[in-house]
Amino acid sequence: MEISEFKKRVSKADELHQEFGKKFSKLFEPGITSDIEALKDILHELYALADEKFGTSSQIYKGALMYGLERDAKELQKNEHQMKFRLEEVLSALTSALESYSERAKFNLTFQRLLQFYRVYDYSAHQAIQKLSAEVEGLVLIGKSEKEKKLPSGILDRIQKVEELEKDFNKLVKFTYYLYASPSWVHKVEEALREWHSMGLLWVEARNVEKKSGVERDKAREILEGLTLIGLVQKKMRGGEGVYKLRGFGEDKGNI
Repeated sequence: MEISEFKKRVSKADELHQEFGKKFSKLFEPGITSDIEALKDILHELYALADEKFGTSSQIYKGALMYGLERDAKELQKNEHQMKFRLEEVLSALTSALESYSERAKFNLTFQRLLQFYRVYDYSAHQAIQKLSAEVEGLVLIGKSEKEKKLPSGILDRIQKVEELEKDFNKLVKFTYYLYASPSWVHKVEEALREWHSMGLLWVEARNVEKKSGVERDKAREILEGLTLIGLVQKKMRGGEGVYKLRGFGEDKGNI
């Protein structure tokens, strides 16, 4: 894929995301769930856009492989796939919403999960698009061969620091989402650490937290990372895997 075509795809993704955001904002209007037919129309419009967004993100990912931009492109594609799935889930629940009180309650829960997910999705997808846009502009201006030249170490250090800060910020965004949407998971993860400590295991892996808490390993790891960033948990690496302990629990004498 030529860089000019790749740039058009990224610009298209940006346009679609803005259009999607405007339409999605209607779902936050008071009383929107009381008019099932109007709600159904909005959701179908959003699903059609989500399908187009996912197709565009897939095209971007294929092109990104040529330019070493697959990380951000993959993040965008993942977000678009998740949004498409969430909309499918809500539309499916909406079909049965009028059949019974329990089905209506099920729909309301699914709908609220969609609204909660949107806040994280909107930020993550927007960030991925902005990064791709910036990278594409760089490729257009200096060419791929120039991009591969080494930058001064001072600039590289600053770039790495910014990237680390961005990673930490994204971890906090995910952790805040769990605090808002699933606070019981956060409590279960903390309790799982405490249980393992009481059994003599000072540094605990995410897979062990999953066993005690019942919280899926990847989600448990994201919660642990968030707890680490706010200072409640300590972390270190062991064999390439992060291990965690509650701050102030026991003494670390070099043994794991």
